[in-house]
Amino acid sequence: MFQNKTVIVTGAAQGIGKEVATQYAQQGACVVMADINEELGQSVCSNLAEDGCKVIFVPTDVRKEQAIIHLMTTAVLHFKKIDILINNAGIFKPISPYDLSIEIFDDIINTNLRSVFLCSREAAKFMRLNPKGGAIVSMASTRAFMSEPHSESYAATKGGIVALTHALASSLGTDSIRVNCISPGWIETGDYDSLREIDHLQHFSGRVGKPEDIARACFYLTDERNNFVTGINLTVDGGMTKKMLYEE
Repeated sequence: MFQNKTVIVTGAAQGIGKEVATQYAQQGACVVMADINEELGQSVCSNLAEDGCKVIFVPTDVRKEQAIIHLMTTAVLHFKKIDILINNAGIFKPISPYDLSIEIFDDIINTNLRSVFLCSREAAKFMRLNPKGGAIVSMASTRAFMSEPHSESYAATKGGIVALTHALASSLGTDSIRVNCISPGWIETGDYDSLREIDHLQHFSGRVGKPEDIARACFYLTDERNNFVTGINLTVDGGMTKKMLYEE
């Protein structure tokens, strides 16, 4: 399905991004892994290469426009084209709005939201040259629609990604570029076996999510057969955002 497709994944050194990059690579895609953590990213990349996967790692600070331009040109230099972009890089810093400095606020905005626009714009310049266009998927969050205290900057970025998604879908559709986003709920990237029964049972699905759940969602949204799907936010949260909660 993704054999020889060129896939760029930002924030690919760990967590959801690592799993997404791994799953595409195992499907035969040419994967470009991007992350600010060079040591960790190179390690993941080396392990995949040893397994016979077609993968390269490009150290990338997605807050910097020139770094993003370098990422895209490097991808094309190695693999000749860009078919799929997964905007996954992001940070979360829970800070009271009374203590949240504008420097930290701007840093989160630039990392989580501005990078999505810049990566999408630069990737689209190459995708539009493909006969079949391309597909962009960005990681939003259920926190775009619901909140816990001290998450203002993160929520703002994720809400912005949802809006940016349908705007880009409108602008890039004439170039056969589909743009969608995913809003993960609780996706456990640490010790899944240490979770409590109540952690799982509070979900309609009966379990907490795993990174591979998001990888499969990416597969759906980037499969050429699903080219009627664009501009959407796909919530993957085990039903939690549909759960009615009252104090008892």
